[in-house]
Amino acid sequence: MFAYIVKRLLAGVVVLALVSAGIFLLFWFGPESPARPICDQQTSNRCSPERLKVYEERLGYNNPVYVEYGKWVKGIFVGREIQLGTQPRHCEAPCLGISSRTNNFVSDEMVERLPATLSVALGGAFFYLLFGVPIGVAAARRRGSVADKALVASFLTLSSIPYYLFALLTWLYLTVIFEVPFFSNTGYHPFTDNPVSWFTGLFLAWMALGVFGCTQYTRYTRGAMVEALNEDYIRTAKAKGLPPRTVVYRHGLRAALVPVVTIFGIDFATLLAGTIFTERIFEIDGIGFWSLEAVRARDLAVVSATALFGATMLIVANLIVDLLYSVLDPRVRLT
Repeated sequence: MFAYIVKRLLAGVVVLALVSAGIFLLFWFGPESPARPICDQQTSNRCSPERLKVYEERLGYNNPVYVEYGKWVKGIFVGREIQLGTQPRHCEAPCLGISSRTNNFVSDEMVERLPATLSVALGGAFFYLLFGVPIGVAAARRRGSVADKALVASFLTLSSIPYYLFALLTWLYLTVIFEVPFFSNTGYHPFTDNPVSWFTGLFLAWMALGVFGCTQYTRYTRGAMVEALNEDYIRTAKAKGLPPRTVVYRHGLRAALVPVVTIFGIDFATLLAGTIFTERIFEIDGIGFWSLEAVRARDLAVVSATALFGATMLIVANLIVDLLYSVLDPRVRLT
C-alpha cells in the first residue's frame, strides 16, 4: 500500500510539472508578449513598443523560457522577488505570482475565493449523492417496470440539455419570473458572518448542480446495481433468508458503489477546481469565475495558479478513489 501511494504521488508530481509547464509555454509563445497585459494595465494608454521592452526586461521575459519557469517553480517552494512597478515585492512561499489585473498576490486571492468554491462543491456533491444514488437503487430494484423506464427516459432527456442553459433557466424562472423570496439573495455570503444567508444564497446553485448532476449518478448506480443483484453472492444471501433490505443495501450497494465512487471523485475535484457556469450565473465569486476573468484578461499568474490547483485536486481525488476501492471491494488489491 505504501509503495503504491509513493508511486502515485511521484506520478502526480510529474503531471503537475507538465501542466504548469504547458500553461507557461502557451503564454510565453503566444501571439503577443506575456508582458503586454501587465504593461497595458500599468499605463493609462495602450503600451508603446518602447515601454513594452522595459516591462519585458523588468519582468524577465527577455530571458530564456526555462530560466523564468525555473524561477516560478522555485517561488512555489521558497518564495521570490517580483517587480511589476518600480519597486520589487517579496512574495512568500508558496508564491504563485502577482495578478496583473489587481496587483495582489495570487495565493492571497485564491485563499479568499476558496471558501466560496468549497461551499459550492460540498453542497453540489451532497445533492449529487442525495438524489442520484437512492433513485438509481430504486430503479434497479424495479428493473423493467413502467416507473423505471419513465425515470430513465426523463433523466436522459434532462442530461441532454447543456448545463449552462439548465442553470440559467433555473435562475431566471425562480428569481426573475416567479420571484421566489427564498431564492432572491443568490450569491456567496461567508458562513461565519451569517449562516442563514450562506445557506439561502447557495441553495439554488446547489439544487441546479444536484438535479442536473444526479442524472449520471442515477444511471451509473442503476447499471451497477442491476449487475450486482445478478451476482452469485446475492443469490446466496437471498437463499440464506437475509432480509431484502440487507441484501440490497449491505451486499449489493457496496459492490455497486465502486464505479460511482470513481465518478464522484472526479466530479468533486472538478467542482473544487471551479464551477465556471455556476459561479457566473449565481453571482458567486469563486475560483471558477476568477479563472474565467483571468483568461479574458490574459493574466498569466492567475491562469497558471488555477490550472495547477485544478490538476492538484484531480490527482488527489484519483488517489483517494483508488484507496477507497480496497475498502469497498475486498477483491481489489493495490500494488
